[in-house]
Amino acid sequence: MTQSQAQSATLDADEIARFGKLAAEWWDAEGPFRPLHRINPVRLTYIRNQICRHLAHDKKAPKSLSGVSVLDIGCGGGLVCEPLTRLGASVTGIDPARETIEAARAHARAANLGIEYEATTAETIVARGKSYDVVLLLEVVEHVPDVPAFLKAVAPLVKPGGIIILSTLNRTLKAYALAIVGAEYILRWLPIGTHQWERFVRPEELGAALRAAGLKLTDKTGMVYNPLADEWRLGPDTDVNYFATAIQRG
Repeated sequence: MTQSQAQSATLDADEIARFGKLAAEWWDAEGPFRPLHRINPVRLTYIRNQICRHLAHDKKAPKSLSGVSVLDIGCGGGLVCEPLTRLGASVTGIDPARETIEAARAHARAANLGIEYEATTAETIVARGKSYDVVLLLEVVEHVPDVPAFLKAVAPLVKPGGIIILSTLNRTLKAYALAIVGAEYILRWLPIGTHQWERFVRPEELGAALRAAGLKLTDKTGMVYNPLADEWRLGPDTDVNYFATAIQRG
């Protein structure tokens, strides 16, 4: 990462370094990324359904995402890239942490999956003039310094008529209690310091930032944890975790 990247309004050097140090742990389902492993089935269901809905694909088909180009920004170790590839999508994963990308590449090679990984930024991909049917920002926007600036930078990567899918945390007291106090300090699901509550994004703020970037919000869905069943599900409650989908006009 260059000095200019570290000072960017869309990147936080400390966040990148912290996740980079955990690169070897991405595929340990009981390690520091255990929560992501647990929510992955719900994330993939939402992503597949939204893509199929917008691009008129059969979500029940074994290769339901065949022919769909996907860019996963902040892809981490590839927890979403790999299953989307198995569904037929042509997937590119980028992350500013080189150690993380190396871990993702190694795991994809072992699984014999052809995923294009690169340690780079969204701005660099924009400068190359590339665009995709689907752009993913999963658990990303709550880690960037300036969400509106970041979304404006990312928007050109979505093809006209394509979609961007985001997941993030709502800035509520309930989210502070569950996602920080509960998940980090009490249950120890996440390393302490993983989240900064002031960077959580309210749905109306995210919607405004998407509109300012020229994107039209088409869906907002909550992701809720059921402690009795120890499982996550989709629903209308966006008080803590939620998804959003927006379409690129054109």
